[in-house]
Amino acid sequence: MRGFIAIFIFLAFGFMIQTAVHAEVGVVAGGNPAYQQKPEKKKSKKDQPDPTTVNPGNTGMLINAKKEAIIGNIKGAQDLFRQYIDRYPQDPVAYFELARLETELKSIDEAVKMCRIACKLDPDNTWYSLFLAELCQGTSQLNEAIAIYEKLIEKNPDNLDYLYQLAILYLQVEKYQDAIKIYHQIDEKAGIDEEVTLQKQKIYLHLNDLKGAEREIQKLISAFPDEPRYYSILAEFYMANNMQDKALATYQKIAVMDPDNAYIHMSMADYYRKTGNKEKAFEELRLGFANPNLDVDTKVNILLSFYTVNQIYNDLKEQAFILSKILIETHPKDPKVFSIYGDLLVQDKKLPEARDTFLQALALDSSRYVVWEQVLQLDLQMSEFEHLLTYSIRAAELFPDQPLPFLFSGLACLQLKKNEAALKALASGANLVVDNNDLLAQFYMYQGDALHAMKNDKEAYMAYERSLKMKEDNGYVLNNYAYYLSLEGRELEKAEKMAKQAVTLDPENASFQDTYGWVLFKQEKYKESAEWILKAVQNKEEPGAEVLEHYGDVLYKLGDATGALEYWLKAKQKGTGSELLEKKINEKKYYQ
Repeated sequence: MRGFIAIFIFLAFGFMIQTAVHAEVGVVAGGNPAYQQKPEKKKSKKDQPDPTTVNPGNTGMLINAKKEAIIGNIKGAQDLFRQYIDRYPQDPVAYFELARLETELKSIDEAVKMCRIACKLDPDNTWYSLFLAELCQGTSQLNEAIAIYEKLIEKNPDNLDYLYQLAILYLQVEKYQDAIKIYHQIDEKAGIDEEVTLQKQKIYLHLNDLKGAEREIQKLISAFPDEPRYYSILAEFYMANNMQDKALATYQKIAVMDPDNAYIHMSMADYYRKTGNKEKAFEELRLGFANPNLDVDTKVNILLSFYTVNQIYNDLKEQAFILSKILIETHPKDPKVFSIYGDLLVQDKKLPEARDTFLQALALDSSRYVVWEQVLQLDLQMSEFEHLLTYSIRAAELFPDQPLPFLFSGLACLQLKKNEAALKALASGANLVVDNNDLLAQFYMYQGDALHAMKNDKEAYMAYERSLKMKEDNGYVLNNYAYYLSLEGRELEKAEKMAKQAVTLDPENASFQDTYGWVLFKQEKYKESAEWILKAVQNKEEPGAEVLEHYGDVLYKLGDATGALEYWLKAKQKGTGSELLEKKINEKKYYQ
């Protein structure tokens, strides 16, 4: 019973394909229309083929060939179709099927050849023609593709798909006027369409036919008189082609017909900017920024298209502040507007106000990590270490995979003399650093500082070595490491080398100059030492007690006890100094 069913299914399949092959418009397996079979003429006896041959249009051979193609035996299918062609060279079906197979095998030239024969044998078969046109387009034989579509349109003048395709082909071969004629035909058959009209406008612009381009936009406006967007396109066309008066009149018309238009004030601002009327341009910008129908990102992008960031931060600072405040008033629940205003405040060196503004942004959206970093940076710049510690801990809790909050936390703890907490935060952050040696070097550097503050010099120096391994030209590590070695009077040659490298990297850094001079002092190179420490003294309007005391020490070693006492006294006036400073002053003598 199962065998009978299988035979029945196969016979039914064969019957369906026979029916398809001998239909007037047939469909090959796979669902693609293949060819048209001509009605057979009645044949006389003398015209009858030899009974040993198969009748032209033999279904069995085509079925077998198609079956091989379906199961993926392309080579076998090719061979069978070619055998069929050898026996029935006037039947276009096999040529078409071979063209499809050759296309799958990327043998495009052979596919074109086969498809041309199929079209020649059956010139009225639309599917053959369309496939050949597609092949010609893919092989840049555009003129042949054009000829095919021209013939198809002669037979099917109302087929819009053919018209669209022919217009595209005309554009590809730069037959612009022919393309315009086709688009006009589409307009006549389908009515005015935005896409077609704007395509024609582009062609006219390419041909430098401004009247033609303007005429096309006017057609859109005539067809859709209540659509303000088309008036905007016309106004932009006028602006782009130096017709400012017409542009202004069109913008004004839009403002009347669509007073809530979110873009009109921005467009008019652009008009006034280009025509040199800065006051009117800014007035329109203010109106546009106050329109809640236009989103924040669009407003900012438009502003940046008008002006450079440098102009906003410098030449137009006052206007930028006004616009930013309007944004806040118009979009009070959007954190981006507070971020924008905060950036302006930072540029204007108004750091406390900037930090407060960024905090308002975070109150609206605490997920904005970049804003957290800005707050922490401002805390550090303002030496607000308690605030820095509080907010760096919060940031680390919200973003446990980000290393920088831990770095800021470690820095705050260092400044607040919470050295153990600093080490813990720095160790946690260092474990999060991936592929960033510069950042890792900073973690190790501050670990060294914390360890030194805890009198653990051995591990401090190990941390400095790790930092320099990550970034060998880190001036601050070189400076601190050299200075701490000099205080102990150990490895002075190494200290001198590092201090010299630091001052070479940053020649104007007073701290680096003092360290280098102090290392030289420890090596008893007093004359060179005095030169460098004096640079450090002169490099700052208010030098610190440490550098003043150092200069007094080196003067004493050079035999200038009076000068030494003068600088020791200056150091004392700063309120800080070494434990021996008072003794030096009282006894007018250097002690170490």
